[in-house]
Amino acid sequence: MEDLRIGVIGLGLRTSIALAGHRPGKGAVVAALCDSDPAVLKRQAERFEAEFLTDDHRELLGRRDLDAIIVNTPDDTHERLAIDCLQAGKAVYLEKPMAITVEGCDRILRTARETGTRLYVGHNMRHMGVVRLMRDIIRKGVIGEPKTVWVRHFVSYGGDYYFKDWHADRTRTTGLLLQKAAHDLDVIHWLAGGYTTRVNAFGDLLLHGDLPRRAPGTPRPDNWLEEYEWPPTERKDLHHVVDVEDVSVMNMRLDNGVIAAYQQCHFSPDYVRNYTVIGTEGRLENFGDGPGDTVKVWNTGPAGYRDDCDIAYKVPAAQGTHGGADPEIMTEFLRFARDGGTTDTSPVAARMSVAAGYMATMSLRNAGMPYDVPALDPELAAYFDAGQE
Repeated sequence: MEDLRIGVIGLGLRTSIALAGHRPGKGAVVAALCDSDPAVLKRQAERFEAEFLTDDHRELLGRRDLDAIIVNTPDDTHERLAIDCLQAGKAVYLEKPMAITVEGCDRILRTARETGTRLYVGHNMRHMGVVRLMRDIIRKGVIGEPKTVWVRHFVSYGGDYYFKDWHADRTRTTGLLLQKAAHDLDVIHWLAGGYTTRVNAFGDLLLHGDLPRRAPGTPRPDNWLEEYEWPPTERKDLHHVVDVEDVSVMNMRLDNGVIAAYQQCHFSPDYVRNYTVIGTEGRLENFGDGPGDTVKVWNTGPAGYRDDCDIAYKVPAAQGTHGGADPEIMTEFLRFARDGGTTDTSPVAARMSVAAGYMATMSLRNAGMPYDVPALDPELAAYFDAGQE
């Protein structure tokens, strides 16, 4: 079996996903790289031994020797680049979120259907051990039928990861309730077995709005992802535009009646996602979200507070970045790019997570007014649910 030949557009923080797909002699090889920064392009090229380098993604798309493209660029470029790749007939791995508007997502989906080109969206949390473990527990009926899902997202490095670069600018992301929460909204939908139809939210820029910023055009500090200030009020060198919320809370009603809630804070002392799913016969909760951590289930009662549980599950060991999710999602993408078929990730689900986050952002910027989530064209949904055949 010859290696799939892959081009990569964007060589920033998610270069790890391209490295996970670089498997010379074992199914795939990263053969071409594109980035707008010549220094980054030169530095990252050494990690791949890629044959072709360019700062213009259109030069990648014109190459007949490339089978697929990984798009790892900032969020506001996803729509344009994905559509260009699809129209060029290249199978696409598009890093989440699919786009920064609902309309942008729908344009990508329509282009994929019209061209017949395979589209895959990188919601790698569907391949994280803790998420798959919770999904398996629910599928086995251990807690009965899910009725409510609560997520608390503590982001200790939020001020460093998201407020020192383009993520802090709403014109590039819409907001962190879309950009950062897209993962968790997708997981909520997957665990609950439905999609959000109505939302309301509150949020604000409670801490990072008053911290020192860099002047426009000033590069990020060399150590910006190596040294972190504490307490958060000591942070400095923020992006010159900071107009996204650093605290947000969101309520959701899903199309199957499930009620869900999501909360996010970007100045907590720890970095962890905490999920609680309550069903008709019990509840589960994760304690830690990496390999070796625990998911507890309580399914007897009623009782008062119990630190112990009825069943404890260990998150399985894994190798690779993001708790082993990156190599697993690339394995699925490479199979899909080569053979097609259904996948655990879903362009429809990716669109619905953006739609929920986008409408929630509109709500929190309009005094918490409830918003309905725009429905997806049923014909488009059917096409992708059937594996894009």
